[in-house]
Amino acid sequence: MKKLQQPLAAIFMVCLLLSGCSSKGVPDAKNWDIENFTFNDQEGKPLSKGDLKGHVWVADFIFTNCETVCPPMTANMAKLQKQVKDEGIKDIEFVSFSIDPEVDTPEAMKEYGAKFNADFSNWHFLTGYGQKEIEQFAMDNFKTIVQKPKNEDQVIHGTDFYLIDEEGKIIQYYTGLNKIPIEEIIKHIKILQKY
Repeated sequence: MKKLQQPLAAIFMVCLLLSGCSSKGVPDAKNWDIENFTFNDQEGKPLSKGDLKGHVWVADFIFTNCETVCPPMTANMAKLQKQVKDEGIKDIEFVSFSIDPEVDTPEAMKEYGAKFNADFSNWHFLTGYGQKEIEQFAMDNFKTIVQKPKNEDQVIHGTDFYLIDEEGKIIQYYTGLNKIPIEEIIKHIKILQKY
C-alpha cells in the first residue's frame, strides 16, 4: 500500500505545481509584475496599483494628439468595455496611460475619452508624470517601447492591450489595433475572475 501511496503523492504534487504555474488557466501566461505606481486620472484624482488590487484590468498606452493608431485603439477599448458590460462582467477596470503627459492634462484626457463614449466609472485615463518616467515604466513593466523624439509632437509606442490579474501581474497581451480578439480577451477575463 505504501508503494502505491508514494507515486500518487508525487503525481498530486506535480499537479499542484503545474496548476500553480498555469496562471489560473490562461494559456501562455506572462506573469510580469507591475511595480507600484500612483498617477492622476481624468478627474485629477490619484489612482494607484493598490487601488486596482482585487480587480482584473485591461491597460493600454495612448496620447490625445495621436494622428494614427490611438483613435482606433481607443475605439476598440470602448468596444471591449461595452462588450464586457453586455456580458454582465463586474469588478473590471480599464486603464489608459498617457504617453505624452506634458500635453495630456487630466482635462485633455477626459475630453479625449468622452469622444469615444468612455464609461469613466471604470475606465481611468492616467497622466501626471514625466515623459522619461512613462517611457521607463512602459519598458520595465509592460516590455513595450514608448519614445517621444525631440522636437516632434507624435510619440512612438506599441499598440497592445494588456490583461492584468487581481494581484497586478500582466497575464497576457493582445493586439489593440486590427482584428482585436474581443472574444478571447473576455474568455480570459472570465478565467481570471473564477480564481
